[in-house]
Amino acid sequence: MINLQEALNRLPRLPLAQLPTPLQPAPRLSKALGGPAIYFKRDDLTGMPLGGNKTRMFEYVLPRALAAGADCVVAGAAIQSNYCRQLTAACAQVGLEVYLVLRSVRPDVETIPQGNFLLDLLMGAHVYVVENMGWPEQIEKIYELADELRAQGRKPYVARAANQADIGLDTAAYTNCALELHHQLAEQGLKPDYLYVAAADTTQGGLLLGAKILGESYQIVGINPLGKAAFGGPPAVELILHAAHKAAAELKLPVEIRPEEVISYNDYVGQGYGMPTPEGLAAIRLVAEMEGILLDPVYTGKAMAALMDHIKQGRFKPTDTVVFLHTGGYLALFAYQHYFDFEGQVRKII
Repeated sequence: MINLQEALNRLPRLPLAQLPTPLQPAPRLSKALGGPAIYFKRDDLTGMPLGGNKTRMFEYVLPRALAAGADCVVAGAAIQSNYCRQLTAACAQVGLEVYLVLRSVRPDVETIPQGNFLLDLLMGAHVYVVENMGWPEQIEKIYELADELRAQGRKPYVARAANQADIGLDTAAYTNCALELHHQLAEQGLKPDYLYVAAADTTQGGLLLGAKILGESYQIVGINPLGKAAFGGPPAVELILHAAHKAAAELKLPVEIRPEEVISYNDYVGQGYGMPTPEGLAAIRLVAEMEGILLDPVYTGKAMAALMDHIKQGRFKPTDTVVFLHTGGYLALFAYQHYFDFEGQVRKII
């Protein structure tokens, strides 16, 4: 029998996250939707600051960077990247400088620092902004920057998503989350039927690996926020399987996830990554009004919209229980405020 905790303990880990994150019921939302009992696994409360799922991952990745003798980290993503914001915070705690190549997804509204971009700058990141550039070209810029730093005598460590070498560690972090959730479910006497999560690779891969080892009966339903092919790469199912198997290798566990075990929906992304959908915006408003929990327009809002749509389609029994794993990201709301209509909510007293 596999001892998952022992396997995880063999990996070097730097405590950064505030764990365990809460598992809490959402009774008003459940009633409003007329669907199954919904619980939130609050990985928006991991810290670093304002939380998110990436913080768990840096607990395993940064020890590798430090062991390699790095004095700075180079990474890149979209300008409102939750990954880059949490990376910058984590590196600030361990004394590593951060260099970011950030891609502007909506150039017309992203010139003013706000949301994640603002916090990157406040926490000392050196930022280079690129526009009208695909992901392969952005990766080239990240490695060019790393080469420039080496020429200056620095020791940069290239992080994901440019460097895929750490994907197994990122994924193992969510194998650990599955173990954490396992204990919380036992403590609360819960046996969920489904776990919904906004994910396209590592988060879902880690959850699948952990759930399989632990013998969980719930189905893990991934809502892919990147579309059918992530930035021109392989389909999400392939990415999730690859991530899960890399984590199994890091943990030295003889476990295989089969393609038929991966449930991933690509049809809730709308016009594309980073672009809100009307259904996602409506989901954000409803959850905020019913539970005081904030979702975001890029990831969790779309995942909740998918869950709401599946409820409307009658996919659940009244006795079902769903855990919604909140991966964070609500800081991006401050960069998407013009998508919301608050007409009639604000009145001036004369």
